[in-house]
Amino acid sequence: MRVPLSKVAYARSGDKGDGSNVGVVAYHQAGYDVIREQLTVEAVKSHFSEICFGEVKRYEAPNLMALNFILHDSLGGGGSESLKTDAQGKTHGLGILYMQVEVPDDFQLHA
Repeated sequence: MRVPLSKVAYARSGDKGDGSNVGVVAYHQAGYDVIREQLTVEAVKSHFSEICFGEVKRYEAPNLMALNFILHDSLGGGGSESLKTDAQGKTHGLGILYMQVEVPDDFQLHA
């Protein structure tokens, strides 16, 4: 079944100049297996296609059951250069949790 990523993991994010840093942490090992398989660079780039114009890099932290993504060229130049209403990366963590992922029917979902 397809569920929002928020049922599998939580996220934190911030900005790094013109890019944002999005960390996704699974609630349990089965969730980590899901995000590791399905949150590919291509999937994350596609999800943020309207705001991320640069490269997406992915880093794995299996000991934390986490993935970290750097979304280059996603903030219109950064907080001090952009005319965007919110040129900060803090909302990108919430944004990634709207992604849909496929999980088995008996998967333990977070409430």
